[in-house]
Amino acid sequence: MTEKHTESYEVVVVGGGAAGLSAALVLGRARRRTLVIDAGEPRNAPAAHMQGYLSRDGMSPAEFLTVGRDEIARYGVELVRDRAVDVTRDGDFTVALASGRSVRARRLVVATGLRDELPDVPGVAERFGNDVLHCPYCHGWEVRDQAFGVLATTPLSVHQALMVSQWSKDVTFFLHEVAESDVSDDDLRRLAAAGVKVVPGAVAGLVIEDDRLTGVRLADGTVHAREVVFTAPRAVPQTGLLEKLGAEFQETPFGSYPVVDPTGLTSVPGVWAAGNAMGYAEQVINAASGGYRAGAFINGELLMTDLDAATSH
Repeated sequence: MTEKHTESYEVVVVGGGAAGLSAALVLGRARRRTLVIDAGEPRNAPAAHMQGYLSRDGMSPAEFLTVGRDEIARYGVELVRDRAVDVTRDGDFTVALASGRSVRARRLVVATGLRDELPDVPGVAERFGNDVLHCPYCHGWEVRDQAFGVLATTPLSVHQALMVSQWSKDVTFFLHEVAESDVSDDDLRRLAAAGVKVVPGAVAGLVIEDDRLTGVRLADGTVHAREVVFTAPRAVPQTGLLEKLGAEFQETPFGSYPVVDPTGLTSVPGVWAAGNAMGYAEQVINAASGGYRAGAFINGELLMTDLDAATSH
């Protein structure tokens, strides 16, 4: 039987989104042999455009990733369409892929992002990224001055209702599964000051006519005319590889995320996290910045490690 050859890299980046590609770009330009493992499931795939990224405002997420892949290829970075399913450490790291291939790396960047779990309300998943939205900074300008609805998923949804009032003065806050008693008096005063109408009761579904959102239907049959609905999905961090390596995690209001230093270094030596794998609120521009920072520090750390090893002999 022929022994399967395991290829070795200086750095393996798991995740081919903004964070992973940015880290790979820096490492490639630093002449580090780098591999990007990309499962091809970007979080922002439902969106037609991305906003707020200086010089790339309005660009489609798909085009952004295509450009990024072309850029890393110029510097010899390899990219494989595959999924990392396991990782072990015996000094270096061995990453097992779904295809059966395995690769070794001296350093590891986990940029696997997160998955959005949407409220189980008919119409929400189908319209997500179109007229069902989650981030006013990402989409608020494009839907400004329309009739907004905010579908509450937790008491923290009050903050979302207050935020979106910056983009429309016609906002209705549907409490859905949130009890009126869970909304504080201070929040009720803020909602009133912002002109946000509060509607109790469960939402049964969205009303869609001619391929556009026209209303929100409550369980009692009442329909409120709305053109846009904001809601906060439950974030599910894709951090299984970090868990396998025994990384330290911390609980946040948005889920459990790895403890990292300012460069993205986790509690596991040699392992960095970047993008939404390290936090819920990392927009594309922040994810790219985090990847850049991780790549630069990894290169410097490898350089010093090798120089110290050379001088110790």
